Amino acid sequence: MRLAHLFIVSAAHLHGVLATTQLPLADETLMINGVTFETRARWMRLANQALGELSGSPCPFAAFGTVIVNHTASDEGELICMGVNENGKTGNPSSHGEIAAITNCTKILTDPTGKFRLTATEAAAAFTDLSLYTNAESCPMCASAIRWAGFREYIYGTSIARLVEKGWGQIRIPSVDVFEASFDLPYPSRLMANVLTNETDPYFLWQYDPSYPCPRGCSRTQSGKSCDAT
Repeated sequence: MRLAHLFIVSAAHLHGVLATTQLPLADETLMINGVTFETRARWMRLANQALGELSGSPCPFAAFGTVIVNHTASDEGELICMGVNENGKTGNPSSHGEIAAITNCTKILTDPTGKFRLTATEAAAAFTDLSLYTNAESCPMCASAIRWAGFREYIYGTSIARLVEKGWGQIRIPSVDVFEASFDLPYPSRLMANVLTNETDPYFLWQYDPSYPCPRGCSRTQSGKSCDAT
């Protein structure tokens, strides 16, 4: 079974390098920063699962899920926080899954009664040790936030190009272009793309295609234009 094609790019080495030179790597035994592909796949699956846990529905329309993990704690990683697209819940158009996850992490890291109890300065610095997994490529707003935060790693599943192909309106600036333009930021970040796309793609295929089956636990509404929990 095809798990993914993966390409890797470091923001520290992008200046003057065209994105088209970053070729896909299909080696599922590849280990990056000491983390196996199997472990990457497990965290990407959790980004998918976060949708149901946080949205309360197995078929949220904007099915964008994110988890933030500390791989410096162990090779397997430690979950710090999760986030999903909250536009419909908050009315805030910037409440994308990545922004929600970063906000949740900040609250968890600085909670005076929590596990970490970091100061604001310590929490901001902690992001340089963390990896962000999101089941779809970040929009340029979120990709920029990832770079401003200084995440150690950014890993995504379904690409912007795939979303556009399936009817999603997008700002068509790929993350690799944001990384290329951020070379002078102080913290390096590693981008890993197209991870576990055979499992992330289906979360975005039913919304604009009435013939595509609803996610498990959901069925088509009478109009056929959406899916609701059964």
